[in-house]
Amino acid sequence: MGRPGRTFLRERLGGMARDWRADVTVANLENIAGGTGVTPELLGDVFRWGVDVGTSGNHVFDKKEILPVIDEYPRLLRPANYPPGTPGRGYAVFPLPRGQRLGVVNLCGRIYMDAFDCPFRRADDILEGLASECDAVIVDFHAEATAEKEAFARYVDGRCAAVIGTHTHVPTADETILPGGTAFITDIGMCGPVGGVIGTRLEPVLTRVVGKLPARFEVQKGPCRCDGVFLIIDDETGSALSIRRFQVFE
Repeated sequence: MGRPGRTFLRERLGGMARDWRADVTVANLENIAGGTGVTPELLGDVFRWGVDVGTSGNHVFDKKEILPVIDEYPRLLRPANYPPGTPGRGYAVFPLPRGQRLGVVNLCGRIYMDAFDCPFRRADDILEGLASECDAVIVDFHAEATAEKEAFARYVDGRCAAVIGTHTHVPTADETILPGGTAFITDIGMCGPVGGVIGTRLEPVLTRVVGKLPARFEVQKGPCRCDGVFLIIDDETGSALSIRRFQVFE
């Protein structure tokens, strides 16, 4: 989330990945540029700092600089249920250091969100195609409604290793492994500044919600927290063995 979140990543991500012996780091990057959107320059930074795969959501195209060049960044995904013809790609297979192949899928929900195609039917098509191409699949399900996130996770249970909810910037405490072997959490939270409202300064938010006047949201300054989950996936079955939520404060 903005410069504070990027600074935290730069300073801490490498050490965290080494301590946990992580094979791959996946991060939702749609808020890295001033709190909304991405730019090519900042993408280069976060990939250099240790993010292996970047997912996104409904704000991925908020900065116009990324639209004409997104196809040049294969490690950045945009929701796969954007309308046909949208630049970029919504899923991909990535080789891991120990020889496995990880599929990463990015989808957006539809409740209280923009007009995306059906994520459930899009997932059917994608997961069927990935079954023979990779050893495990994780899905970033970017959505507002908690019920839609859980419904989606149960719909694809057993067909992917994990469904990780994003979008609200608020971490939930419901991490679990579903009966079919899919790890799930409703929302992973954010890597961004505390003290405001989901990473933004309080005053413009109050101007909008109390005074009902237009105000430009700005990223909160100050110390950060980093929310996330650590997944262990079975090499043989592609199912989740564990999901552990973490929260690191600056």
